Amino acid sequence: MIRFTRVRKEYPRTGVALNDVSFQVNKGEFVFLTGPSGACKSTILKMIFADELPTSGEVKVANVSSATLKHRDVARLRRKLGIVFQDFRLLEDRTVEANVSFALEVTGAPRSVIGSRVARVLTQVGLSSKARALPTELSGGEQQRVAIARALVNDPVVILADEPTGNLDERATRGVFELLRDINATGTAVMMATHNLELVKRSDCRTLEINRGQLVFDSHEPMTGQGER
Repeated sequence: MIRFTRVRKEYPRTGVALNDVSFQVNKGEFVFLTGPSGACKSTILKMIFADELPTSGEVKVANVSSATLKHRDVARLRRKLGIVFQDFRLLEDRTVEANVSFALEVTGAPRSVIGSRVARVLTQVGLSSKARALPTELSGGEQQRVAIARALVNDPVVILADEPTGNLDERATRGVFELLRDINATGTAVMMATHNLELVKRSDCRTLEINRGQLVFDSHEPMTGQGER
C-alpha cells in the first residue's frame, strides 16, 4: 500500500529533513504519525501524495514508485488517495453538497453518478441534513466532516489526515477520530499525523514516531536501526 525505503529528503536552504526513513503501511491499517513540531510529518504525507519527491530512496504508493513517477502519473495516484487538512480548505461560497461534488467534478466523474455518491458519503459522515448549508454555518467539527466526506467521495484506498483535529475541541476531536476509525473498519487505510498524544494513548492503533528526521519508534516493530530495515 505505502512503502518508504531508505528515504532521504534534503532541501537546498534548510538541509536534511528526512534521513534514511523506512516503513510500510499495509492495506486496511490505521497508523498514527507522531513527533514534535518540525519533525517533518507533513513532509512524509506530501511524499505519499507526490507533492514532494525524495532526494534518494523510494516512496511507493499503490504500486506507483517515486523512482519512475511521471507528471501524468500524479493525478492518477491522487485519485486513489483522500487528503484531509487541519484547516478544512472548504470553498466558503459553496454548499456542503457542492464542496463534496467538486472533488468528483475535477476528476471528470459522470454527472449521473455525482448526486448519489455525494448523498452516500454525507450520510456516512452524519451530515445529510446539512447538504444545503454553507461552511460558515457549520461548527468546526462539522466542517472537518465535510472535508472527510470530500476525501471519501472518490473511494480512496487510503486517507491521509494532516492534523485533522488540530483546530477542534475535545468532543469534536473524539467525533472525528471515531469517524476515521469507522471508515478504516470498512477497509480504507488511514494515516493520521497528530500532536494529540492522549488520543494516541487511548487507542490501540499502530504508531510511527518521527524525530529529527528519523523514524525513532514503530509500535509494531522493534527498532533495530534504519540501516537494517
